[in-house]
Amino acid sequence: MTASDMATGAPAAAPVASVNPVVSVKPVVLHAPERGDDLRLRVSAPVTGHDLPVVLLAHGFGSSLDGYGPLADHWAAHGFVVIQPTHLDSRTLALAADDPRRPRMWRFRVEDMKRVLDDLDVVEAAVPGLRGRLDRDRVAAAGHSFGGQTAGILLGLRVRDPETGRAEDLSDPRVKAGVLLATAGTGGSDLTPFAAENLPWLRDPDFTHMTTPALVVAGDRDDLPFTVRGADWTADPYVLSPGGKSLLTLFGAEHFLGGISGYDAAEATDENPAHVALVQRVTLAYLRHALDIDSTDWTATRKALAGDTHPLGRLESK
Repeated sequence: MTASDMATGAPAAAPVASVNPVVSVKPVVLHAPERGDDLRLRVSAPVTGHDLPVVLLAHGFGSSLDGYGPLADHWAAHGFVVIQPTHLDSRTLALAADDPRRPRMWRFRVEDMKRVLDDLDVVEAAVPGLRGRLDRDRVAAAGHSFGGQTAGILLGLRVRDPETGRAEDLSDPRVKAGVLLATAGTGGSDLTPFAAENLPWLRDPDFTHMTTPALVVAGDRDDLPFTVRGADWTADPYVLSPGGKSLLTLFGAEHFLGGISGYDAAEATDENPAHVALVQRVTLAYLRHALDIDSTDWTATRKALAGDTHPLGRLESK
């Protein structure tokens, strides 16, 4: 999608053609004895280039390192190293319903992301030709749905631990920006009884400390069964956090934002290649801007999506 296409609302096929060839390696395994299962990753990187920024991409509940190809491939083809952990809630691990790790899945997810940053030497060594090419000062965290909360915690979002009752600061200064896609809003009376009982990590989030810059992406038809409020719930990470945030609202999009979770993902109820292409374009422009690489495309994107004149979505900032 070109700037002209964006301005006119012309649809573009997804994924956008690669700018650079990409190498993708899986599984890269990080030893994690206290986790109960070693941490398995997919690493996607352009085959050329140096000083490559890093994006940690947290999947939604039940997915795995094999998901989110439309985003991971696009970012990698445009110069990013994308690292995708498989978290403990993944269907590929099939934890038993009574597994004692289940109540702390939200916390294990955050620890997974930090472990990746701790073990970047191992990650580099596992991907042929990648050693010495990472820019470790330019790191972003991204995530969809449950993964959006995971990324948000690294940015400063605080979650009250249902076991200890404490809402600790689990942010990581190594993470300089975030992209939160269709993720959860406030808890309390905004939750359905099912969510309040079964998803304790949603009960009492605090966005007031989420100071790291972030782009929030929300679909205006994302009516999740976890909240009584409706689709505007997923805009809370933008509305309730301090400044330095942007919000992309996709018109007519549901929870999978047109199909970002995979090229052949059956769970997408709102398949729309134009929405996927827009998310690709806006997130890439934002990452390049927020990590101080180049703000040219971000400036053009903000102009093209200002107000409600664009048929696909609206972009606002504070």
